Amino acid sequence: MRSHRSRYRLAGLDGQPHPVLDTPYETLESALAEARNWCCGQGALCSLGQRGIAVQVRTSSGNWRTIDYPSSCLTRPTPISP
Repeated sequence: MRSHRSRYRLAGLDGQPHPVLDTPYETLESALAEARNWCCGQGALCSLGQRGIAVQVRTSSGNWRTIDYPSSCLTRPTPISP
């Protein structure tokens, strides 16, 4: 039996690879951190539909399965008061 290392990726809410963050991540934590950073930075000016991100894991059969939706990417960032 062959060992299969889990790989994660970030996708849009449509399930397709994310147009900016389409890269494999070795851990769930690194994928979630990248999603949060993008949503609070470059993605903050996008509409909610464009900013929404799904975290997917590659299954042993090679398919992608959605396992999480980072909440920070589904809400508008709160402006920082001076």
